Amino acid sequence: MLRIVLFLVLIALAGAGAAWVADQPGNVVLTWGGWRASPSIPVFVLCLGIFAVLVVLLWTILTVIWRMPGRVRRRRREKRHARGRHAITHGLLAIGHGDTALARRHADAARRHTPDDPLALLLHAQSAQLDGNRDEAQRAFRAMAEREDTRLLGLRGLFIEAQRADDAVGAVMIAEEALKLSPSSTWASHAVLGFRCARGDWGGALAILDSNLSAGLIDKQAYRRQRGVLLTARALELETMDRDVARESVMEAVKLAPTLVPAAVLAAKFESEAHQVRRAMKLVEAAWLANPHPDLADAYAHVKLGDSARQRLQRVETLAAKTPADKPGHVEGQLAIARAAIDASEFARAREVLSPYVNNPTQRVALLMAELERAEHGDSGRARVWTLRAVRARHDPAWTADGYVSDRWRPVSPVTGRLDAFQWQTPVASLPSDKGTTIESSAFEEAMLAAPPPKRVTMANEAPTEPVVIASASAAAPEPAAQDNAPPVAKETAKEEPAEVPPEPVKPAPEAAESSPVAETPVFRTRADLGKPAQGPIQTVIPIVRAPDDPGIDDDGPSDEFTEQIGTPRDHAKAQAGGWRGFWSRWGA
Repeated sequence: MLRIVLFLVLIALAGAGAAWVADQPGNVVLTWGGWRASPSIPVFVLCLGIFAVLVVLLWTILTVIWRMPGRVRRRRREKRHARGRHAITHGLLAIGHGDTALARRHADAARRHTPDDPLALLLHAQSAQLDGNRDEAQRAFRAMAEREDTRLLGLRGLFIEAQRADDAVGAVMIAEEALKLSPSSTWASHAVLGFRCARGDWGGALAILDSNLSAGLIDKQAYRRQRGVLLTARALELETMDRDVARESVMEAVKLAPTLVPAAVLAAKFESEAHQVRRAMKLVEAAWLANPHPDLADAYAHVKLGDSARQRLQRVETLAAKTPADKPGHVEGQLAIARAAIDASEFARAREVLSPYVNNPTQRVALLMAELERAEHGDSGRARVWTLRAVRARHDPAWTADGYVSDRWRPVSPVTGRLDAFQWQTPVASLPSDKGTTIESSAFEEAMLAAPPPKRVTMANEAPTEPVVIASASAAAPEPAAQDNAPPVAKETAKEEPAEVPPEPVKPAPEAAESSPVAETPVFRTRADLGKPAQGPIQTVIPIVRAPDDPGIDDDGPSDEFTEQIGTPRDHAKAQAGGWRGFWSRWGA
Protein backbone atom coordinates (compact mmCIF):
# COMPACT_ATOMS: atom_id res chain seq x y z
CA MET A 1 0.00 0.00 0.00
CA LEU A 2 2.81 2.39 0.85
CA ARG A 3 4.50 1.70 -2.48
CA ILE A 4 1.28 2.50 -4.39
CA VAL A 5 0.88 5.78 -2.54
CA LEU A 6 4.53 6.68 -3.20
CA PHE A 7 4.14 5.83 -6.90
CA LEU A 8 1.05 8.03 -7.18
CA VAL A 9 2.84 10.89 -5.42
CA LEU A 10 5.77 10.61 -7.86
CA ILE A 11 3.38 10.60 -10.82
CA ALA A 12 1.64 13.68 -9.45
CA LEU A 13 4.95 15.50 -8.98
CA ALA A 14 6.05 14.61 -12.51
CA GLY A 15 2.78 15.84 -13.95
CA ALA A 16 2.96 19.06 -11.95
CA GLY A 17 6.53 19.62 -13.14
CA ALA A 18 5.60 19.01 -16.78
CA ALA A 19 2.65 21.42 -16.50
CA TRP A 20 4.88 24.05 -14.93
CA VAL A 21 7.48 23.70 -17.71
CA ALA A 22 4.74 23.90 -20.37
CA ASP A 23 3.43 27.16 -18.88
CA GLN A 24 6.82 28.87 -19.02
CA PRO A 25 7.10 31.51 -21.82
CA GLY A 26 10.25 32.28 -23.83
CA ASN A 27 12.72 30.54 -26.14
CA VAL A 28 16.18 29.05 -25.88
CA VAL A 29 18.72 30.16 -28.55
CA LEU A 30 21.45 27.66 -29.55
CA THR A 31 24.22 28.82 -31.93
CA TRP A 32 26.99 26.52 -33.23
CA GLY A 33 29.08 27.90 -36.13
CA GLY A 34 26.62 28.84 -38.89
CA TRP A 35 23.84 26.74 -37.26
CA ARG A 36 21.23 28.51 -35.14
CA ALA A 37 18.22 27.10 -33.30
CA SER A 38 15.68 28.81 -31.12
CA PRO A 39 13.25 26.20 -29.59
CA SER A 40 10.78 27.01 -26.87
CA ILE A 41 11.53 26.01 -23.27
CA PRO A 42 9.19 22.92 -23.22
CA VAL A 43 10.71 21.63 -26.48
CA PHE A 44 14.24 22.19 -25.17
CA VAL A 45 13.50 20.27 -21.96
CA LEU A 46 12.02 17.39 -23.96
CA CYS A 47 15.07 17.22 -26.26
CA LEU A 48 17.38 17.32 -23.27
CA GLY A 49 15.60 14.34 -21.69
CA ILE A 50 15.79 12.31 -24.90
CA PHE A 51 19.52 13.02 -25.15
CA ALA A 52 20.09 11.85 -21.58
CA VAL A 53 18.27 8.58 -22.26
CA LEU A 54 20.34 7.96 -25.39
CA VAL A 55 23.59 8.58 -23.49
CA VAL A 56 22.57 6.11 -20.80
CA LEU A 57 21.70 3.48 -23.39
CA LEU A 58 24.99 3.97 -25.19
CA TRP A 59 26.96 3.69 -21.93
CA THR A 60 25.15 0.50 -21.04
CA ILE A 61 25.91 -1.07 -24.41
CA LEU A 62 29.58 -0.15 -24.19
CA THR A 63 29.79 -1.52 -20.63
CA VAL A 64 28.26 -4.84 -21.65
CA ILE A 65 30.69 -5.19 -24.53
CA TRP A 66 33.63 -4.30 -22.30
CA ARG A 67 32.67 -6.81 -19.62
CA MET A 68 31.71 -9.63 -21.96
CA PRO A 69 35.09 -11.54 -21.85
CA GLY A 70 35.14 -11.47 -18.05
CA ARG A 71 31.61 -12.70 -17.86
CA VAL A 72 32.39 -15.53 -20.26
CA ARG A 73 35.41 -16.56 -18.20
CA ARG A 74 33.41 -16.38 -14.96
CA ARG A 75 30.58 -18.40 -16.41
CA ARG A 76 32.99 -21.09 -17.59
CA ARG A 77 34.64 -21.11 -14.16
CA GLU A 78 31.29 -21.43 -12.43
CA LYS A 79 30.33 -24.26 -14.72
CA ARG A 80 33.57 -26.11 -13.95
CA HIS A 81 33.06 -25.44 -10.26
CA ALA A 82 29.54 -26.84 -10.45
CA ARG A 83 30.83 -29.95 -12.18
CA GLY A 84 33.54 -30.32 -9.54
CA ARG A 85 31.05 -29.95 -6.71
CA HIS A 86 28.82 -32.51 -8.37
CA ALA A 87 31.77 -34.89 -8.63
CA ILE A 88 32.73 -34.24 -5.00
CA THR A 89 29.20 -34.87 -3.77
CA HIS A 90 28.77 -38.11 -5.65
CA GLY A 91 32.34 -39.18 -4.82
CA LEU A 92 31.71 -38.80 -1.09
CA LEU A 93 28.49 -40.75 -1.50
CA ALA A 94 30.43 -43.48 -3.34
CA ILE A 95 32.93 -43.61 -0.48
CA GLY A 96 30.03 -43.88 1.94
CA HIS A 97 28.66 -47.01 0.30
CA GLY A 98 32.12 -48.44 -0.48
CA ASP A 99 32.22 -48.18 -4.30
CA THR A 100 35.98 -47.84 -4.86
CA ALA A 101 35.91 -47.51 -8.66
CA LEU A 102 33.16 -44.90 -8.68
CA ALA A 103 34.87 -42.93 -5.90
CA ARG A 104 38.14 -42.93 -7.81
CA ARG A 105 36.42 -41.76 -11.01
CA HIS A 106 34.65 -38.91 -9.22
CA ALA A 107 37.89 -37.96 -7.43
CA ASP A 108 39.70 -37.66 -10.76
CA ALA A 109 36.86 -35.54 -12.13
CA ALA A 110 36.94 -33.32 -9.06
CA ARG A 111 40.70 -32.80 -9.35
CA ARG A 112 40.32 -31.98 -13.06
CA HIS A 113 37.54 -29.43 -12.59
CA THR A 114 38.37 -27.98 -9.15
CA PRO A 115 42.03 -28.74 -8.34
CA ASP A 116 42.22 -26.10 -5.60
CA ASP A 117 39.06 -27.08 -3.76
CA PRO A 118 39.82 -28.48 -0.27
CA LEU A 119 36.99 -30.96 -0.64
CA ALA A 120 38.54 -32.26 -3.84
CA LEU A 121 41.77 -32.95 -1.97
CA LEU A 122 39.81 -34.65 0.80
CA LEU A 123 37.91 -36.79 -1.71
CA HIS A 124 41.15 -37.78 -3.38
CA ALA A 125 42.73 -38.76 -0.06
CA GLN A 126 39.74 -40.75 1.12
CA SER A 127 39.33 -42.55 -2.20
CA ALA A 128 43.01 -43.51 -2.01
CA GLN A 129 42.50 -44.81 1.54
CA LEU A 130 39.49 -46.79 0.41
CA ASP A 131 41.49 -48.22 -2.46
CA GLY A 132 44.35 -49.15 -0.13
CA ASN A 133 46.83 -46.80 -1.81
CA ARG A 134 48.57 -45.35 1.26
CA ASP A 135 51.25 -43.51 -0.72
CA GLU A 136 48.66 -41.60 -2.71
CA ALA A 137 46.71 -40.84 0.46
CA GLN A 138 49.83 -39.50 2.19
CA ARG A 139 50.61 -37.26 -0.80
CA ALA A 140 47.08 -35.86 -0.68
CA PHE A 141 47.27 -35.22 3.06
CA ARG A 142 50.69 -33.56 2.68
CA ALA A 143 49.23 -31.28 0.05
CA MET A 144 46.45 -30.40 2.46
CA ALA A 145 48.95 -29.82 5.29
CA GLU A 146 50.82 -27.28 3.13
CA ARG A 147 47.71 -25.16 2.68
CA GLU A 148 46.72 -22.64 5.32
CA ASP A 149 43.03 -23.49 5.33
CA THR A 150 43.44 -27.28 5.40
CA ARG A 151 46.62 -27.68 7.46
CA LEU A 152 44.91 -29.16 10.52
CA LEU A 153 42.89 -31.56 8.38
CA GLY A 154 46.03 -32.69 6.58
CA LEU A 155 47.85 -33.30 9.87
CA ARG A 156 44.91 -35.33 11.07
CA GLY A 157 45.08 -37.53 7.98
CA LEU A 158 48.84 -37.95 8.30
CA PHE A 159 48.37 -38.92 11.95
CA ILE A 160 45.89 -41.64 11.01
CA GLU A 161 48.20 -42.96 8.30
CA ALA A 162 51.11 -43.06 10.76
CA GLN A 163 48.99 -45.03 13.19
CA ARG A 164 48.04 -47.50 10.47
CA ALA A 165 51.71 -47.93 9.61
CA ASP A 166 52.55 -48.53 13.31
CA ASP A 167 54.80 -45.46 13.28
CA ALA A 168 54.30 -44.34 16.88
CA VAL A 169 57.12 -41.78 16.76
CA GLY A 170 55.81 -40.14 13.60
CA ALA A 171 52.25 -40.15 14.93
CA VAL A 172 53.16 -38.39 18.17
CA MET A 173 55.26 -35.80 16.30
CA ILE A 174 52.31 -35.02 14.00
CA ALA A 175 49.93 -34.80 16.97
CA GLU A 176 52.26 -32.43 18.82
CA GLU A 177 52.54 -30.24 15.72
CA ALA A 178 48.75 -30.14 15.44
CA LEU A 179 48.47 -29.30 19.13
CA LYS A 180 50.82 -26.34 18.66
CA LEU A 181 48.76 -25.20 15.70
CA SER A 182 45.42 -25.59 17.50
CA PRO A 183 45.50 -26.08 21.31
CA SER A 184 41.75 -26.74 21.24
CA SER A 185 42.11 -29.74 18.91
CA THR A 186 40.47 -32.64 20.73
CA TRP A 187 42.09 -35.48 18.79
CA ALA A 188 45.59 -34.01 19.06
CA SER A 189 45.21 -33.43 22.79
CA HIS A 190 43.89 -36.94 23.32
CA ALA A 191 46.72 -38.48 21.29
CA VAL A 192 49.52 -36.51 22.96
CA LEU A 193 48.05 -37.21 26.40
CA GLY A 194 47.88 -40.92 25.68
CA PHE A 195 51.44 -41.03 24.35
CA ARG A 196 52.81 -39.18 27.35
CA CYS A 197 50.99 -41.48 29.74
CA ALA A 198 52.35 -44.50 27.87
CA ARG A 199 55.89 -43.14 28.28
CA GLY A 200 55.32 -42.40 31.95
CA ASP A 201 55.71 -38.66 31.42
CA TRP A 202 53.19 -37.72 34.10
CA GLY A 203 54.39 -34.11 34.30
CA GLY A 204 53.80 -33.63 30.57
CA ALA A 205 50.42 -35.34 30.84
CA LEU A 206 49.40 -32.98 33.66
CA ALA A 207 50.47 -30.01 31.51
CA ILE A 208 48.27 -31.27 28.66
CA LEU A 209 45.39 -31.66 31.10
CA ASP A 210 45.81 -28.06 32.28
CA SER A 211 45.83 -26.92 28.65
CA ASN A 212 42.61 -28.84 28.00
CA LEU A 213 40.96 -27.07 30.92
CA SER A 214 42.10 -23.68 29.63
CA ALA A 215 40.84 -24.46 26.12
CA GLY A 216 37.45 -25.55 27.45
CA LEU A 217 37.76 -29.15 26.24
CA ILE A 218 36.81 -30.56 29.66
CA ASP A 219 34.80 -29.23 32.57
CA LYS A 220 36.03 -28.70 36.10
CA GLN A 221 34.66 -31.98 37.46
CA ALA A 222 36.27 -34.08 34.72
CA TYR A 223 39.52 -32.16 35.21
CA ARG A 224 39.61 -33.00 38.91
CA ARG A 225 38.96 -36.68 38.26
CA GLN A 226 41.55 -36.99 35.49
CA ARG A 227 44.14 -35.06 37.45
CA GLY A 228 43.57 -37.43 40.36
CA VAL A 229 44.11 -40.40 38.01
CA LEU A 230 47.41 -39.00 36.72
CA LEU A 231 48.64 -38.16 40.20
CA THR A 232 47.77 -41.67 41.38
CA ALA A 233 49.69 -43.19 38.49
CA ARG A 234 52.72 -41.06 39.31
CA ALA A 235 52.50 -41.98 42.99
CA LEU A 236 52.33 -45.71 42.21
CA GLU A 237 55.36 -45.43 39.95
CA LEU A 238 57.41 -43.46 42.49
CA GLU A 239 56.34 -45.44 45.56
CA THR A 240 59.59 -47.39 45.77
CA MET A 241 61.86 -44.67 44.32
CA ASP A 242 60.74 -41.37 45.85
CA ARG A 243 58.27 -41.95 48.66
CA ASP A 244 57.99 -38.25 49.57
CA VAL A 245 56.84 -37.27 46.07
CA ALA A 246 54.61 -40.35 45.93
CA ARG A 247 52.95 -39.47 49.23
CA GLU A 248 52.43 -35.86 48.19
CA SER A 249 50.93 -36.91 44.84
CA VAL A 250 48.56 -39.52 46.25
CA MET A 251 47.34 -37.20 49.00
CA GLU A 252 46.42 -34.60 46.39
CA ALA A 253 44.87 -37.33 44.23
CA VAL A 254 42.65 -38.63 47.02
CA LYS A 255 41.38 -35.08 47.61
CA LEU A 256 40.54 -34.63 43.94
CA ALA A 257 39.07 -38.14 43.45
CA PRO A 258 38.16 -39.66 46.82
CA THR A 259 36.35 -42.62 45.18
CA LEU A 260 39.34 -43.72 43.10
CA VAL A 261 40.24 -47.15 44.52
CA PRO A 262 44.03 -47.21 43.88
CA ALA A 263 44.39 -43.70 45.30
CA ALA A 264 42.45 -44.58 48.45
CA VAL A 265 44.42 -47.80 48.98
CA LEU A 266 47.82 -46.14 48.54
CA ALA A 267 46.86 -43.15 50.67
CA ALA A 268 45.60 -45.49 53.41
CA LYS A 269 48.91 -47.33 53.31
CA PHE A 270 50.89 -44.12 53.78
CA GLU A 271 48.59 -42.99 56.58
CA SER A 272 48.85 -46.37 58.26
CA GLU A 273 52.63 -46.22 58.15
CA ALA A 274 52.42 -42.78 59.75
CA HIS A 275 50.19 -44.27 62.51
CA GLN A 276 47.20 -42.20 61.34
CA VAL A 277 44.80 -45.13 61.64
CA ARG A 278 41.54 -43.18 61.82
CA ARG A 279 42.42 -41.07 58.81
CA ALA A 280 43.36 -44.17 56.83
CA MET A 281 40.08 -45.87 57.75
CA LYS A 282 38.07 -42.83 56.64
CA LEU A 283 39.82 -42.80 53.27
CA VAL A 284 39.02 -46.47 52.69
CA GLU A 285 35.42 -46.11 53.88
CA ALA A 286 34.77 -43.19 51.50
CA ALA A 287 35.97 -45.22 48.52
CA TRP A 288 34.17 -48.37 49.72
CA LEU A 289 30.78 -46.63 49.76
CA ALA A 290 31.22 -45.71 46.09
CA ASN A 291 32.88 -48.88 44.81
CA PRO A 292 33.34 -51.95 47.07
CA HIS A 293 36.62 -53.55 46.08
CA PRO A 294 38.74 -56.40 47.52
CA ASP A 295 41.84 -54.19 47.66
CA LEU A 296 39.94 -51.74 49.87
CA ALA A 297 38.87 -54.56 52.19
CA ASP A 298 42.43 -55.83 52.41
CA ALA A 299 43.77 -52.34 53.12
CA TYR A 300 41.11 -51.84 55.79
CA ALA A 301 41.97 -55.15 57.42
CA HIS A 302 45.69 -54.31 57.60
CA VAL A 303 45.26 -50.63 58.45
CA LYS A 304 46.74 -51.26 61.87
CA LEU A 305 49.94 -53.23 61.67
CA GLY A 306 50.47 -56.00 64.19
CA ASP A 307 46.79 -56.89 64.73
CA SER A 308 45.81 -60.52 65.09
CA ALA A 309 43.69 -62.37 62.55
CA ARG A 310 40.59 -62.12 64.78
CA GLN A 311 41.03 -58.36 65.09
CA ARG A 312 41.29 -58.09 61.32
CA LEU A 313 38.11 -60.15 61.01
CA GLN A 314 36.24 -57.77 63.32
CA ARG A 315 37.48 -54.78 61.35
CA VAL A 316 36.42 -56.31 58.03
CA GLU A 317 32.96 -57.07 59.42
CA THR A 318 32.67 -53.40 60.39
CA LEU A 319 33.56 -52.37 56.84
CA ALA A 320 31.18 -54.91 55.30
CA ALA A 321 28.34 -53.49 57.40
CA LYS A 322 28.85 -50.17 55.60
CA THR A 323 28.39 -51.73 52.16
CA PRO A 324 25.45 -50.14 50.31
CA ALA A 325 22.96 -52.81 49.25
CA ASP A 326 22.20 -51.06 45.95
CA LYS A 327 25.79 -51.37 44.74
CA PRO A 328 26.50 -54.19 42.30
CA GLY A 329 29.63 -55.10 44.25
CA HIS A 330 27.93 -55.61 47.64
CA VAL A 331 29.07 -59.27 47.57
CA GLU A 332 32.59 -57.99 48.12
CA GLY A 333 31.81 -57.44 51.78
CA GLN A 334 30.83 -61.07 52.28
CA LEU A 335 33.86 -62.34 50.40
CA ALA A 336 36.12 -60.11 52.48
CA ILE A 337 34.59 -61.54 55.66
CA ALA A 338 35.12 -65.08 54.37
CA ARG A 339 38.75 -64.32 53.55
CA ALA A 340 39.40 -62.86 56.99
CA ALA A 341 37.48 -65.69 58.72
CA ILE A 342 39.60 -68.35 57.02
CA ASP A 343 42.75 -66.52 58.09
CA ALA A 344 41.39 -66.41 61.65
CA SER A 345 40.37 -70.11 61.56
CA GLU A 346 36.71 -69.13 62.02
CA PHE A 347 35.55 -71.74 59.56
CA ALA A 348 31.89 -71.71 60.63
CA ARG A 349 31.70 -67.99 60.02
CA ALA A 350 33.31 -68.40 56.60
CA ARG A 351 30.80 -71.08 55.59
CA GLU A 352 27.94 -68.93 56.82
CA VAL A 353 28.82 -65.96 54.61
CA LEU A 354 29.67 -68.13 51.58
CA SER A 355 26.55 -70.32 51.76
CA PRO A 356 24.31 -68.00 49.65
CA TYR A 357 26.79 -68.17 46.77
CA VAL A 358 27.85 -71.82 46.60
CA ASN A 359 25.00 -72.98 44.35
CA ASN A 360 26.15 -70.77 41.48
CA PRO A 361 29.62 -69.69 42.57
CA THR A 362 32.02 -67.31 40.96
CA GLN A 363 35.68 -68.16 40.63
CA ARG A 364 36.62 -66.42 43.87
CA VAL A 365 33.84 -68.14 45.80
CA ALA A 366 34.91 -71.56 44.50
CA LEU A 367 38.54 -70.91 45.37
CA LEU A 368 37.62 -69.73 48.86
CA MET A 369 35.56 -72.89 49.34
CA ALA A 370 38.52 -74.97 48.18
CA GLU A 371 40.78 -73.29 50.70
CA LEU A 372 38.13 -73.68 53.39
CA GLU A 373 37.83 -77.43 52.76
CA ARG A 374 41.57 -77.86 52.92
CA ALA A 375 42.05 -75.68 56.01
CA GLU A 376 39.09 -77.01 58.03
CA HIS A 377 39.01 -80.72 57.18
CA GLY A 378 42.26 -81.32 55.35
CA ASP A 379 40.12 -82.76 52.55
CA SER A 380 42.25 -82.60 49.42
CA GLY A 381 39.57 -84.31 47.33
CA ARG A 382 36.92 -81.69 47.98
CA ALA A 383 39.51 -78.94 47.61
CA ARG A 384 40.39 -80.25 44.15
CA VAL A 385 36.71 -80.44 43.22
CA TRP A 386 36.17 -76.80 44.17
CA THR A 387 39.33 -75.81 42.34
CA LEU A 388 38.10 -77.53 39.18
CA ARG A 389 34.73 -75.84 39.55
CA ALA A 390 36.53 -72.51 39.73
CA VAL A 391 37.90 -73.12 36.24
CA ARG A 392 34.36 -73.29 34.82
CA ALA A 393 32.71 -70.83 37.21
CA ARG A 394 31.48 -67.37 36.37
CA HIS A 395 34.05 -64.61 36.24
CA ASP A 396 34.36 -62.10 39.02
CA PRO A 397 34.55 -58.34 38.41
CA ALA A 398 37.90 -57.16 37.09
CA TRP A 399 39.56 -54.00 35.85
CA THR A 400 38.12 -53.66 32.35
CA ALA A 401 38.56 -50.99 29.68
CA ASP A 402 37.35 -51.15 26.06
CA GLY A 403 37.08 -54.94 26.23
CA TYR A 404 40.59 -55.33 27.69
CA VAL A 405 40.77 -57.11 31.06
CA SER A 406 43.76 -56.29 33.26
CA ASP A 407 44.99 -57.84 36.47
CA ARG A 408 45.65 -54.38 37.88
CA TRP A 409 44.41 -50.83 37.54
CA ARG A 410 45.93 -48.66 34.83
CA PRO A 411 45.52 -44.93 34.20
CA VAL A 412 44.87 -45.23 30.44
CA SER A 413 43.33 -47.82 28.18
CA PRO A 414 45.92 -49.79 26.18
CA VAL A 415 43.38 -50.12 23.37
CA THR A 416 42.28 -46.52 22.78
CA GLY A 417 44.57 -44.49 25.04
CA ARG A 418 41.54 -43.06 26.85
CA LEU A 419 42.29 -41.66 30.29
CA ASP A 420 40.46 -43.14 33.30
CA ALA A 421 38.97 -45.90 31.17
CA PHE A 422 39.38 -48.84 33.57
CA GLN A 423 36.30 -49.71 35.59
CA TRP A 424 35.78 -52.45 38.18
CA GLN A 425 33.09 -54.53 36.50
CA THR A 426 32.34 -58.00 35.21
CA PRO A 427 33.89 -58.58 31.76
CA VAL A 428 31.35 -58.47 28.93
CA ALA A 429 32.18 -62.00 27.75
CA SER A 430 31.17 -63.44 31.12
CA LEU A 431 27.94 -61.55 31.69
CA PRO A 432 24.88 -63.79 32.26
CA SER A 433 22.51 -64.26 29.38
CA ASP A 434 18.72 -64.19 29.52
CA LYS A 435 18.63 -67.94 30.18
CA GLY A 436 21.21 -67.73 32.97
CA THR A 437 24.69 -69.17 33.18
CA THR A 438 24.35 -71.83 35.86
CA ILE A 439 27.06 -74.42 35.24
CA GLU A 440 26.06 -77.97 35.91
CA SER A 441 28.63 -79.96 37.82
CA SER A 442 29.59 -83.47 36.88
CA ALA A 443 28.27 -86.45 38.80
CA PHE A 444 31.68 -86.98 40.35
CA GLU A 445 31.84 -83.41 41.64
CA GLU A 446 28.32 -83.58 43.07
CA ALA A 447 29.05 -86.88 44.77
CA MET A 448 32.29 -85.60 46.27
CA LEU A 449 30.61 -82.45 47.56
CA ALA A 450 27.57 -84.35 48.90
CA ALA A 451 29.59 -87.03 50.69
CA PRO A 452 30.63 -86.37 54.30
CA PRO A 453 34.27 -85.51 54.99
CA PRO A 454 36.32 -88.72 55.20
CA LYS A 455 37.77 -89.82 58.51
CA ARG A 456 41.38 -90.59 58.01
CA VAL A 457 42.67 -93.42 60.24
CA THR A 458 46.34 -94.19 60.33
CA MET A 459 47.06 -97.90 60.71
CA ALA A 460 50.28 -99.40 61.91
CA ASN A 461 50.59 -101.44 58.75
CA GLU A 462 49.20 -98.81 56.36
CA ALA A 463 50.84 -98.99 52.98
CA PRO A 464 51.88 -95.80 51.14
CA THR A 465 49.44 -96.65 48.38
CA GLU A 466 45.79 -95.61 48.30
CA PRO A 467 43.30 -98.36 47.32
CA VAL A 468 40.59 -97.31 44.90
CA VAL A 469 37.71 -99.37 43.54
CA ILE A 470 37.41 -99.22 39.80
CA ALA A 471 34.15 -100.42 38.27
CA SER A 472 32.82 -100.56 34.77
CA ALA A 473 30.55 -97.93 33.28
CA SER A 474 27.53 -100.08 34.14
CA ALA A 475 28.23 -99.52 37.81
CA ALA A 476 27.49 -95.82 37.39
CA ALA A 477 24.22 -96.44 35.52
CA PRO A 478 21.07 -94.86 36.99
CA GLU A 479 19.19 -96.95 39.54
CA PRO A 480 15.45 -97.57 39.46
CA ALA A 481 13.02 -94.78 40.28
CA ALA A 482 13.06 -95.59 43.98
CA GLN A 483 16.77 -94.77 44.17
CA ASP A 484 16.86 -91.68 41.92
CA ASN A 485 17.43 -89.39 44.91
CA ALA A 486 20.58 -91.19 45.99
CA PRO A 487 24.02 -89.79 45.12
CA PRO A 488 24.93 -90.75 41.55
CA VAL A 489 28.22 -92.45 42.43
CA ALA A 490 28.48 -93.39 46.06
CA LYS A 491 25.01 -94.98 46.36
CA GLU A 492 26.38 -97.99 48.17
CA THR A 493 27.64 -95.86 51.08
CA ALA A 494 24.24 -95.57 52.73
CA LYS A 495 25.40 -97.77 55.60
CA GLU A 496 28.78 -96.53 56.63
CA GLU A 497 30.80 -98.90 58.75
CA PRO A 498 32.93 -97.69 61.62
CA ALA A 499 36.07 -95.96 60.51
CA GLU A 500 38.06 -97.84 63.13
CA VAL A 501 37.93 -101.03 61.04
CA PRO A 502 39.15 -100.07 57.58
CA PRO A 503 39.58 -102.73 54.95
CA GLU A 504 42.97 -104.23 54.46
CA PRO A 505 44.56 -102.86 51.27
CA VAL A 506 45.07 -105.41 48.57
CA LYS A 507 48.68 -105.96 47.65
CA PRO A 508 49.27 -104.95 44.06
CA ALA A 509 50.64 -107.21 41.44
CA PRO A 510 54.09 -106.27 40.19
CA GLU A 511 52.69 -105.18 36.85
CA ALA A 512 49.73 -103.29 38.29
CA ALA A 513 51.51 -99.97 38.10
CA GLU A 514 52.25 -100.46 34.44
CA SER A 515 49.02 -101.90 33.04
CA SER A 516 45.45 -100.65 32.78
CA PRO A 517 43.22 -103.74 33.20
CA VAL A 518 39.92 -101.90 32.76
CA ALA A 519 38.94 -100.28 29.49
CA GLU A 520 35.53 -99.06 30.61
CA THR A 521 34.79 -95.65 32.10
CA PRO A 522 36.07 -95.75 35.72
CA VAL A 523 33.93 -94.77 38.66
CA PHE A 524 35.93 -93.63 41.67
CA ARG A 525 34.81 -94.41 45.19
CA THR A 526 35.80 -92.86 48.48
CA ARG A 527 37.96 -94.61 51.04
CA ALA A 528 34.94 -95.15 53.30
CA ASP A 529 33.28 -97.17 50.53
CA LEU A 530 35.97 -99.84 50.42
CA GLY A 531 34.90 -103.30 51.54
CA LYS A 532 31.19 -102.62 50.83
CA PRO A 533 29.09 -104.16 48.07
CA ALA A 534 28.91 -101.94 45.01
CA GLN A 535 26.01 -101.55 42.61
CA GLY A 536 27.19 -103.37 39.54
CA PRO A 537 29.94 -105.79 38.68
CA ILE A 538 33.12 -104.86 40.51
CA GLN A 539 36.04 -106.09 38.51
CA THR A 540 38.92 -105.74 40.95
CA VAL A 541 40.40 -103.65 43.70
CA ILE A 542 43.59 -102.03 42.45
CA PRO A 543 45.79 -99.78 44.58
CA ILE A 544 47.20 -96.76 42.87
CA VAL A 545 50.97 -97.26 42.83
CA ARG A 546 52.95 -94.39 41.38
CA ALA A 547 56.53 -94.21 40.42
CA PRO A 548 58.62 -91.45 41.98
CA ASP A 549 58.54 -89.44 38.75
CA ASP A 550 54.78 -89.88 38.20
CA PRO A 551 53.22 -86.36 37.73
CA GLY A 552 49.81 -87.53 38.97
CA ILE A 553 47.80 -86.04 41.82
CA ASP A 554 48.61 -87.56 45.21
CA ASP A 555 46.36 -87.65 48.22
CA ASP A 556 47.98 -84.78 50.05
CA GLY A 557 47.18 -82.24 47.37
CA PRO A 558 47.78 -81.30 43.75
CA SER A 559 51.07 -82.26 42.21
CA ASP A 560 53.69 -79.71 41.23
CA GLU A 561 52.64 -79.85 37.59
CA PHE A 562 48.98 -79.39 38.52
CA THR A 563 49.86 -76.49 40.79
CA GLU A 564 51.92 -74.81 38.09
CA GLN A 565 48.98 -74.95 35.68
CA ILE A 566 46.13 -73.72 37.87
CA GLY A 567 47.78 -72.84 41.19
CA THR A 568 46.69 -73.73 44.67
CA PRO A 569 43.32 -72.55 46.06
CA ARG A 570 45.14 -70.11 48.34
CA ASP A 571 47.06 -68.65 45.39
CA HIS A 572 43.86 -68.24 43.36
CA ALA A 573 42.05 -66.63 46.26
CA LYS A 574 44.86 -64.13 46.77
CA ALA A 575 45.12 -63.46 43.04
CA GLN A 576 41.38 -62.77 42.87
CA ALA A 577 40.74 -61.05 46.18
CA GLY A 578 44.16 -59.41 46.34
CA GLY A 579 46.41 -59.33 49.33
CA TRP A 580 48.04 -56.42 51.10
CA ARG A 581 51.56 -57.63 50.48
CA GLY A 582 50.75 -59.13 47.09
CA PHE A 583 49.08 -55.93 45.89
CA TRP A 584 52.00 -53.72 46.81
CA SER A 585 54.51 -56.20 45.41
CA ARG A 586 52.68 -56.17 42.07
CA TRP A 587 52.66 -52.38 41.94
CA GLY A 588 56.26 -52.24 43.07
CA ALA A 589 57.26 -54.59 40.29
